[in-house]
Amino acid sequence: MSPSITSRTGNSRLGVSLRNLLPEAKFIGARDILARACCARPEHILPGEVFVAICEDSEDGHDQVEDAIERGAAAVVSEKPLPVSVPVCVVSDSREAYGQLCHALADQPTNRIKVIGVTGTNGKTTTCLLIKAILQKAGAKVGSLTSLGFDNGYDEQSWSHPTPNPAIMADMLSRMQYNGCTHAVIEASSEGLVKQHLAGVQLDVAAFTNIRQNHIELHGSARNYYRAKKKLLKYLRETGVAIFNGDDSNCVRLLNKAEVPSLSVAMHGVGEITATIIERHKSEQTFLLTAGNQSVPVCTRMIGDHHVYNCLTAAAVCLVYGVDLKTVVRGLESVEALPGRMQRIECGQSFGVFIDQAHTHDGLAVALKTLRRVTPGRLICVLGAHETSDRINRPLLGRVAERGSDVSLITLSSTHSRTNSEVVHDIVDGFGRPAKAHVIPNRTEAIRYAFSQAETGDTVVITGQTTERLVSDCIEKTDPRDCDVARELLYEMVHEQEEVETEAKVIAFPR
Repeated sequence: MSPSITSRTGNSRLGVSLRNLLPEAKFIGARDILARACCARPEHILPGEVFVAICEDSEDGHDQVEDAIERGAAAVVSEKPLPVSVPVCVVSDSREAYGQLCHALADQPTNRIKVIGVTGTNGKTTTCLLIKAILQKAGAKVGSLTSLGFDNGYDEQSWSHPTPNPAIMADMLSRMQYNGCTHAVIEASSEGLVKQHLAGVQLDVAAFTNIRQNHIELHGSARNYYRAKKKLLKYLRETGVAIFNGDDSNCVRLLNKAEVPSLSVAMHGVGEITATIIERHKSEQTFLLTAGNQSVPVCTRMIGDHHVYNCLTAAAVCLVYGVDLKTVVRGLESVEALPGRMQRIECGQSFGVFIDQAHTHDGLAVALKTLRRVTPGRLICVLGAHETSDRINRPLLGRVAERGSDVSLITLSSTHSRTNSEVVHDIVDGFGRPAKAHVIPNRTEAIRYAFSQAETGDTVVITGQTTERLVSDCIEKTDPRDCDVARELLYEMVHEQEEVETEAKVIAFPR
């Protein structure tokens, strides 16, 4: 099944009463509507289905109602009365109604499975997978929906959509429940929250990793972005718990206003679950995890303060479910690497190489700060530029790269990217001294040049490749993942060095 091509759901033989499901709705042309399936795309409608009119970014579903009826729609859910030949259910928010209907048709899977939602600017995916690892160590069967892919308890598939639409969400959760999953972990993006993709979901735990300035072009302002993240709380059950980052100002602001049971995590401030760094190297770090009057050391292969925060959030979530601290540590330590998340590449080279998806200025700053702490030599940054980045964010990327690294190489986001020069220029505009920005359009050549400049004690960080290319095994051979390119180039370098060292030398003796 491909999770990206359907917007339909329905498996209830008896059907769902819209009057019972949506008591505030008004009905035109009927006292009630019995839905056995629904769809939000007119081109996908089958005879007898309910069409839900949703306003998208580029089109209004209300303008497509007649098309849906011609294709066989038996009824319509809309946000306004419509002069049509089939019954109409008028609601205040058709996105919310669509989600409610999708989950009702899937027989409310979140009533039979424990669900955790994770949102934030950075760390969502890693935190989700840390939660999953801990719960699995505790004996639970866990499904997941993240930007790295989905796991329904039976099979896994890579994809690049962190928060699927309600039809896919309901279907995936239903499959998890059918396959015996006891828990599900969902990554909630700001866009998905704005578009009500979690409508119909009931969460046991809502976790906030951090709320920084991001996606301003998408949301219009930092205030709107904050409001988008805040929407996760509306999906909490009455018995649900919220987890906040006590060192993040926006999370603290949300914590102070939240009217739900809450826990906070912190490294520097006050929190119920805290951490203290003991030691850190390029290959691992150790910190002391404290919950209540218990403290235990945790050694992780992934490094950086941001990863400690992810571990704290995951630990807090699992402690809510009653998982003991020793099991929490085992779960945290079992996650040794994730694609594009401070991913270390080791091929026998004398310098450090890391791949990080950092495509925002905040994410790049975190990556550079983390590596600076464990780099005795120079820090070389290969910065990928792609057209999907916010224009407001591009100069900030350049500013962070210049200040945080010793050598900055600006390249395209993929080997065959057609990013126009405007994107590169926007990034260079952020440099105080533009001459320090080295532009190498070919991504492979940029990585090769970075490796050629690196010496013992230096670190090269390769950033900016899209999540889809980082995780997909089905990309074109001519457009490989950064990790594959890096390994190939590093092995070439190591092989060349070995050949030079093993060349036979003729020593001339004096006669």
